[in-house]
Amino acid sequence: MTRSTHPATSRPHLSSHPAPLCSSHPAPLCSSHPAPLCSSHPAPLCSSHPAPCVSAAGARPRRGGTARAAAVAAAGALLLTACGSGADSGASTAGPDGTFKAATCPAQPTTTWPEPAPQGGGSHPVRTAMGEVTVPDTPRRVVVLDSAELDSALTLGVTPVGATRSDVDSGFLDYLPQQKLAGIKDVGRIGAPNLEAIAALKPDLILTSKVRDGQRYAELKKIAPTVMTETTGYPWKQNFAVHAAALNKIPEAERVVAAYRSHAERVTQALGGPAKARALRANVVRFVEGADTRVYGCQSYIGTVLDDIGTGPTSVVDGARNGLMVEVGPEQITRADANAVFYSTYGSPEKSKEAQITAGPLWKNLRAVKDGRSIRVDDQLWIQGIGYTAADKILDEIRQRLAKK
Repeated sequence: MTRSTHPATSRPHLSSHPAPLCSSHPAPLCSSHPAPLCSSHPAPLCSSHPAPCVSAAGARPRRGGTARAAAVAAAGALLLTACGSGADSGASTAGPDGTFKAATCPAQPTTTWPEPAPQGGGSHPVRTAMGEVTVPDTPRRVVVLDSAELDSALTLGVTPVGATRSDVDSGFLDYLPQQKLAGIKDVGRIGAPNLEAIAALKPDLILTSKVRDGQRYAELKKIAPTVMTETTGYPWKQNFAVHAAALNKIPEAERVVAAYRSHAERVTQALGGPAKARALRANVVRFVEGADTRVYGCQSYIGTVLDDIGTGPTSVVDGARNGLMVEVGPEQITRADANAVFYSTYGSPEKSKEAQITAGPLWKNLRAVKDGRSIRVDDQLWIQGIGYTAADKILDEIRQRLAKK
C-alpha cells in the first residue's frame, strides 16, 4: 500500500519522468536546439566531444581576388554573430520593462510513500527499478554507490560502511558533514565500483541506480540485496522515498520532507512572497572544462529546488533535451541572462572559460551582473550534490545571498 504526498498522479516508487544520465557529471549534453547556422549534426547525447559551431569564418576563401576574400570574411563575421544570441549578441535578453520570460516547466512528479515496515530482525519488500527486492528490516552495513544515495543515507542518520567517491579531491562532496564521513570506506569511483572492495565490507544492503550500475546488478545482488532506482537527478524526491523504504526510515524521511517544505516556504517569503518569487527569474549556469557552458532546465535537480521556492529559469531552456539543460558558447552567454544568475565551474576557471567569459563585455552587460545578482556558487553543492541535505543548504544560500539584494 502506498501513500501520495501530492495530488498529481505517478506510479509508485519510480518517477514517470526519469532524468537522463550525466545530470551531474562532466560529459556534456547537447542542446536539442543547436544555434542557427551551426553544425546540423550536433554531438550525440553525453558525448565528451561536442560538435563545434562551424561558421564560414573558418572557411578558406576561393580564388578570386581580395574583394571576394573580403566578402567571405564579412559573411563569416555575420555567421559567427548568428551563432550567438541574435542580431545583437551583446544585448541582455530582458524585455523592455526589464523582465524575463519564464520557462514552461511541467509540474514535478508526485512522491509516493510505501507504508513503514515493522522494526525488528525480519525483512520487508521494496519495489525497485529491478523489481521487488527483499531487504533486512534493520540494515547495519550499507554501501552506497552514488552521491544521491550517500546524501539520502546521511540525511536519514545512517552512516554507510562504504561509498563510491566523486570526482573531487576529497573523494566525497564538500557540503556533506565531514564528521559523518569519517570511517566510510572508498569502494571505487561512481559508475565504476570495485566489487571486491564492496564484498569485503560484507554489506547487508546496497543502494544505487540502474543508470549507474544496472549492468552490474547480477553481480551486486550476489553480494547483498541491491535496491536500484531507475535514474538520478530529476526524480530525486521519489528516489529518497525508495531509499527511505530500503533503510526502513519512512517516518524519519517524511519529517525531513515536511521540514524542507517549510524551509522552502520561508525562503519564498524572504524573496517577497509567491508573486515576487514567480516574477524573479533565476538561471543556473555551469562553466565546464572541455565543453560549452550549460544553463540548467526545469527537469534538472537544481531546477526542482528553484521551483520549490516559486522561481525558475528563463525561457532559454524551453526545448532542452529531457528538460535538463541547454549549452551556449562564449558568444551566446547573453542568452543566460536573468534577474539572478547563479554560476559554478567544473574544472579550472581558465580551462572552463569562466575566467574569460566573466571578464568579457557580454557577461558584464548581463542584467543580473549589472544588478549585483550574479552569484558564484559551489559546484559540488549546487550541481554534483543531490538530496535533501544539499537542497537545504542551497535554500540557505539563496536566502542569504539573494533575498537581501
